[in-house]
Amino acid sequence: MRLDIKGLSLSGKTVIVIEDDPTLRTLLVEILSELGAACAAFNNAEDALITMLGLKNECSLIIVDHGVPGSIQGMEFISMAHERWPGLPAILTSGYQLDASQVTPPVIYLFKPWSIDQLADAICKALNVASVDRDK
Repeated sequence: MRLDIKGLSLSGKTVIVIEDDPTLRTLLVEILSELGAACAAFNNAEDALITMLGLKNECSLIIVDHGVPGSIQGMEFISMAHERWPGLPAILTSGYQLDASQVTPPVIYLFKPWSIDQLADAICKALNVASVDRDK
């Protein structure tokens, strides 16, 4: 796969992907890798959290499916991550329409099925929101 998404480079960034659908998880990793990111992918939030704790502050973005196996769901995982790493860019995905009150800013919501352009837009928004929050 050769992606040329105008102006979007994730070179030098580490992205954590939590997605229980193996095909979608593989696709996300391929897209992010094409954009230059180093990726770690998980099918549940518990394993991802353990890995993130070992990364210290090296994580640049998290992309999390809301409905994953285990006791920690997507938005709960993002809230936990933001307690430890405030301002960490986050994208929440779901094939189910979520109540807007469940998706708290600065999280970007990406409804499934998404296109590569929609994913790219969500990544740009998440990174921009995080940089604005850091600049305050």
